[in-house]
Amino acid sequence: MRQISHVLCAIDFSDESRHALDHAVVLAKWYNAALTGVFAYQPLLSAVPDGGFTYPSVVPLEEVDRKALEARLDSFLDAANSADLQRNVRVVVNSPAEGILEAAKATGTDLIVMGTHGAGGFQHLILGSNAERVLRRAACPVLTVPPRARNTSTLPFKRILCPVDFGDASKAALELAASIASEGDADLTLLHVLEPGVDADPLPSRSFTTPEYHLARHEQACAQLKALLDGDMREWCRPTTRIVRGKTYREILGVATEDAADLIVMGVHGRNPVDLALFGSTTNQVVRAATCPVLTLRA
Repeated sequence: MRQISHVLCAIDFSDESRHALDHAVVLAKWYNAALTGVFAYQPLLSAVPDGGFTYPSVVPLEEVDRKALEARLDSFLDAANSADLQRNVRVVVNSPAEGILEAAKATGTDLIVMGTHGAGGFQHLILGSNAERVLRRAACPVLTVPPRARNTSTLPFKRILCPVDFGDASKAALELAASIASEGDADLTLLHVLEPGVDADPLPSRSFTTPEYHLARHEQACAQLKALLDGDMREWCRPTTRIVRGKTYREILGVATEDAADLIVMGVHGRNPVDLALFGSTTNQVVRAATCPVLTLRA
């Protein structure tokens, strides 16, 4: 069963990052993991005149200011009931996305937790924004937590939804989802969406009528879901399976709403340029619109 030994929470002292920190603390306690709160200080630019010309100059972070930020981070963590955790604070001088990724690499982070801003979550984010850069480039799983105003989930997680397409990434996501369900004594639903015209594995080459074809696809998916639950999975948690038809991201969001899911766990395919370009398809649509936290990871 997959373990988490180090959780990193991105903090900017907003209510959104306070809400994200609550989730980070719960997960760190379940796994007896270390917790790091990180703040990315982006250097300011000032105008420096020189012989009639003006040049931009970086205003460095003074040591006294670093200490003040570290103390503020420590107080922020105190307020989240994290006193009994092994914890640390880091102030990195970088842009927010680069700072989060830098800190995650330096600390050997197993999970990044970060809040999303605004009533529309990721709705107003564009390619290259800080949150999307972290999601695209992080080497470890990333949990995005929507604002309290949109949030429909509760802590601790009691209903976890894991969409699977039977690829390696979704199998890795299922392993992590089952681990979290086990730690939190939560119900786990495996969801497979039969999207029109899309087959994970081609059916045997033979003639089908349309109803027979749909039935064959459904039976194939049932067998694949059953295979995923073989072994120790049923001993870790209480898994159930569900198969629906439709557009994948719409069905994931619809089932999450219908079942009042507290967490969606999704696998994301690899890092090659095509995969990264397509990141915004199913996964990004779900992260943008979900009213519960979404945990994404790559195989």
